[in-house]
Amino acid sequence: MTEAGTQRRAHAPISVSFEFFPPKTDAMEASLWQAIRKLEPLAPEFVSVTYGAGGSTRERTHSTVSRILAETSLKPAAHLTCVAATKDEVDAVVRDYWDAGVRHIVALRGDPPAGAGAAYAAHPGGYQSSADLVAGLKGIGDFEVSVSAYPEKHPESASFDVDLDVLQAKVDAGATRAITQFFFNNDHYWRYLDRVRARGINIPIVPGQIPIHNFKQIAGFAARCGATMPPSVAARFEGLADDPETTQLVAAAVAAEQVQDLVKGGVTEFHFYTLNRAPLVNAICHTLGIKPHVPASAANA
Repeated sequence: MTEAGTQRRAHAPISVSFEFFPPKTDAMEASLWQAIRKLEPLAPEFVSVTYGAGGSTRERTHSTVSRILAETSLKPAAHLTCVAATKDEVDAVVRDYWDAGVRHIVALRGDPPAGAGAAYAAHPGGYQSSADLVAGLKGIGDFEVSVSAYPEKHPESASFDVDLDVLQAKVDAGATRAITQFFFNNDHYWRYLDRVRARGINIPIVPGQIPIHNFKQIAGFAARCGATMPPSVAARFEGLADDPETTQLVAAAVAAEQVQDLVKGGVTEFHFYTLNRAPLVNAICHTLGIKPHVPASAANA
């Protein structure tokens, strides 16, 4: 790890943010809100709400963001993509968010309606790229804009140089933070950060973390996203397919080791892909020294 491969902030406090996905059923709604209420006292910097392929969860995303604004002390960030919508349609959603009080957007190109791995084609009347979307957002309001970054390179990018060209374009358009795809080997993050800083890109590159609550499921996610699952990590979950309780304990240890190593290297911000599950994320935050606060929503109840 080189000097460029650190984000040093002497004695800076650790901050976290959480990602949730909008529920499809009443049972999933209950699970989501159980997770939100469990994690709210940790006072994250923000919580983001995802947006399905082709805008398939647009209304559920908006509803979840609106409820977070109305019923919690949390600052929501709404995901927004370019796919399957005209600029006018996307801009209408953006203005609705602004009017509702949302000031943070996670701007993504998005997966095609057929899902990850299918050929991507921009909507002829829509935003053509994530950088194009970022510029559109900044033209509507003074949003904080987070974008994606890929320590192991986006699966569709021809090279790291091409990948960094895309990130540079997003920064030039007004992006203020990049959140990485999850990774399980910190060397990938440090090498990527070296490349980013060498290009003169100086926005925060926040490591995205995903607790391994179910090894088979997370390994499948990783394969589709181009994220390497190290054999050393896989070995720690061997024989645990039918033992969810031990899996949780091992997962907490694996994640705690990874984030503590990143902290030693100077990382002070983390973004957790919660999958609407609170216990593991809560445990990892505890190892980072993040203690519960009494949320304003509870104090004012």
